[in-house]
Amino acid sequence: MPQGNLTFAANFFGMKMKTLRLALAAVLMVSITQAQVSEKELLKKTEETIAKIQEEKPNGWEKKGVFTFLANQASFDNWLAGGQTSISGNMGLKYDFNYKSDTWTWDNKLNANYGLTKISGQDLRKTDDRFEFNSLLGKKASGEWYYSFFFNFKTQFDSGFDPANSSVKISHFLSPTFTQFGPGMMWKKNDNLKINVAPATSKVIMVHKHFTELGPAFGVAQGANSRYEFGAAVNAYYKFNIMENVTAENIFTSYTNYLEEPYNIDIDYTLNIVMKVNKYLTTNFAFQTIYDDNAFSGFQTRQVIGVGVNYGF
Repeated sequence: MPQGNLTFAANFFGMKMKTLRLALAAVLMVSITQAQVSEKELLKKTEETIAKIQEEKPNGWEKKGVFTFLANQASFDNWLAGGQTSISGNMGLKYDFNYKSDTWTWDNKLNANYGLTKISGQDLRKTDDRFEFNSLLGKKASGEWYYSFFFNFKTQFDSGFDPANSSVKISHFLSPTFTQFGPGMMWKKNDNLKINVAPATSKVIMVHKHFTELGPAFGVAQGANSRYEFGAAVNAYYKFNIMENVTAENIFTSYTNYLEEPYNIDIDYTLNIVMKVNKYLTTNFAFQTIYDDNAFSGFQTRQVIGVGVNYGF
């Protein structure tokens, strides 16, 4: 073969090999990229599946509770800057018993709190007193929407006294009681995020007659022991992690009475922040504000903070 033809063949063969190498490199890079993308998509889908499994609890009953004890203490001895020795303690109980099936959901929550404080030179006083039971039944409608019926009951354990005159009793055990119930619609993403709207809600307030002898109390007319209202209620619950071992629980309720001053809306909002130290120790912060001008013309607020000992069951 002539020399020129050999040179041309060698060059042509070299170009073909170079092109082939480039093509193989391109295919390899595309394959690697696609593999990385597929791996990321697979990892994402796996994480989503795990989260969904954790979120979607099995059908049937689920029961859980926690008992918390918070303590605060301050002591002063020859302290020139001043101060009063005090000790206080708060006990809290939360218990949930919920039922779930493919078409039904039934959430029940019990909250009970009681606290006392003793300041040197003063009588023992309560700092917290609440008993509340919530029940929310839902029948699946479509997607995350449910036909619902709710029941709410609130009262207290111990006597309450007028802040301006500690000798005047203004409430006691089961007086007053607040009961609400009615049908509605619920949107429920999961156990930690749900909203219920009940446009036909009955509300009953009951109080002992000796608290209404001299005038109205808690919205109940003078000389009566009960009051009935009919209106709309909105209840919302949202619990989330602020960061690792720190959770925030938001509880919101509102009510408007169609029968009297419908634009005057009752509001009750509670924020509970729990900072977990270990299995048994937490730092707890609770804030609650209530607006109900039948009971008080303004906002009522309470705050509780302290180191807690928890027992889950």
